Amino acid sequence: MRSEELHETLLPKRLALPIFASDPLSSVAYATQEILLVLTLGGLAYLHFTPWIAAAVVALMTVVVLSYRQVVHAYPSGGGSYEVVSTNLGPSAGLVVAASLLVDYVMTVAVSVASGVDNIISAVPELADARVLMAVGFVAILAAMNLRGVRESGRAFAAPTYLFIGGVLIMVITGLIRYVLGDAPVAESAKYGVTANPSDAHLAGLALLMLVLRAFSSGCTALTGVEAISNGVPAFRKPKSKNAASTMAAMGSTAIVMFVGVTALALITKVHITDDACRLTGLDGNCETYTQRTVIAQIAAAVFGGENSVGFYFIQAATALVLILAANTAFNGFPLLASILAQHRYLPRQLHNRGDRLAFSNGILALAIVAALLLWGFQANVTSLIHLYILGVFTSFTLSQLGMVRHWNRELRTELDPGERRRHHSSRVINGVGAVVTGLVLVIVLATKFTQGAWLAVLAAIVLWVMMRGIRRHYDATSAELAVIDPKSELALPSRVLGIVLVSTLHKPTLRALAYARAFRPDRLEALTVSVDRDEAAALRARWEEYGIGVPLKIIDSPYREVTRPVVEYVRSVRRESPRDIVAVFIPEYVVGHWWENLLHNQSALWLKSRLLFTPGVMVTSVPWQLSSSAHADRPAARAPGSFRRGEPQQHQR
Repeated sequence: MRSEELHETLLPKRLALPIFASDPLSSVAYATQEILLVLTLGGLAYLHFTPWIAAAVVALMTVVVLSYRQVVHAYPSGGGSYEVVSTNLGPSAGLVVAASLLVDYVMTVAVSVASGVDNIISAVPELADARVLMAVGFVAILAAMNLRGVRESGRAFAAPTYLFIGGVLIMVITGLIRYVLGDAPVAESAKYGVTANPSDAHLAGLALLMLVLRAFSSGCTALTGVEAISNGVPAFRKPKSKNAASTMAAMGSTAIVMFVGVTALALITKVHITDDACRLTGLDGNCETYTQRTVIAQIAAAVFGGENSVGFYFIQAATALVLILAANTAFNGFPLLASILAQHRYLPRQLHNRGDRLAFSNGILALAIVAALLLWGFQANVTSLIHLYILGVFTSFTLSQLGMVRHWNRELRTELDPGERRRHHSSRVINGVGAVVTGLVLVIVLATKFTQGAWLAVLAAIVLWVMMRGIRRHYDATSAELAVIDPKSELALPSRVLGIVLVSTLHKPTLRALAYARAFRPDRLEALTVSVDRDEAAALRARWEEYGIGVPLKIIDSPYREVTRPVVEYVRSVRRESPRDIVAVFIPEYVVGHWWENLLHNQSALWLKSRLLFTPGVMVTSVPWQLSSSAHADRPAARAPGSFRRGEPQQHQR
């Protein structure tokens, strides 16, 4: 796609929802499960806290969605939390948000894909041994689809997301109707008891509070990805802010309804799930080989009449697919944020470049590689990965809401219209409440998850923050060093140009290099060779004089048989004698057609170039000589990459 066609990739709301909101929508598939896994550490006695924890998660999601709607309207240029915090709290705080979000996007891919694989294994337990292979394969597929472009990936991912939403809502409505009619569905694990962990058996006071807070922090995974819409406002069709805000409202209301419905059915069906199957009592067979089904799988089987029902397989297929596709939220958010950071010189400039399909290809590939390594390192285990999750997103939430409070304070200083002032006051209250609530959750997450693995996410964010600061310092220093202060002095011609042609033997490449050097018309031209064998040097001088070349040949004696060091030292000595002169070094070089021929030729030339390039005032020119084998490599493809899509005619072989 041409750069001018960027407007054709803008998204309508129906495509923007599955692209930017698939993560928070799909997280309802495991958020309830994470709450239950923590509460059952104390056996079944603490499951009565589930409704209260779910209510707190819903209240938090409502506050966060309302807060980010303010961000969408106030900062429609994209960048989301990073732009808000950088503008209002300073660049260093903005980098904290950026580092946290980049880490969280990687975790989104890892957790979503691992959870999707879990649901596939719930339906087909025989695939358990291929867990890591499937997870890495799905990451590769997601990356490939996103490289095709934002709009194309949206079309591919829209249907599974809407099928998942429809399937979960049908399951919730069916289950609640059965419950009201007195035919409450019962989960397969309802008959099992749960043995409490010895350390969590009889908790009270502060210990019980910490368990409940830990369950709440695990349930807050339902909020991951909420900020992605605020990062992607430029990708919406006009009016961008209005469409983005409407999409965020639709996402929030849908996610809340689904989360409440799944949690209610988990309690109605009496789902009992633990972090270790051997803590289940009444289990038939060996607990070590027993695979627990996910919460949503057990609910679907209970509501639709068993694990062989069409409804069960539909929910499992839709859940697995949408959880894997939920990683697409990160595949849009990570490259966009990385592009903005690269534009601000905090990341390598290559991350700001768009690919053939106008997607940020380098960012997509970077995210896929890091996520795949993480899945391989943690064996695609959701329980292990989940502890590294959500820390970054709540750091972003808290700082962005504080930034928005400062934004409204600044607006109120200059706004005189009473109606606008009332709206600004209301917005400030929403963001202020959001900052307090998300800040408390951040403290809870740190306190309950830090020692269980969250410290790795903190360490990764700190390393990334330091690295981005270092990259910015490098770019700033380079820009200052390369800035033009006095154009006339920079354009001043050198006093003289001294040409040196490096000679190893007298053959056609040497003569071509000499001819090329003469064409430059240097003020002085000489040939230079290094004598490691006196007889060979004498023979070279004799042939040189015999051919009457007309360029003086200088021979440097090298008793220790070195070539690179004597040449470099001689060139530098010439440069020291005439600091205002330019030394142009011409090096004959073979062009070969087979990779193995590079091992046989050009080694001295490569070493010389690598050393001479560090010498100020020295220009190095390679003079190529194409060997006959080079014709084998000089065969362009019939079509260059992307030529078919660009409508270019087929190229003819030479």
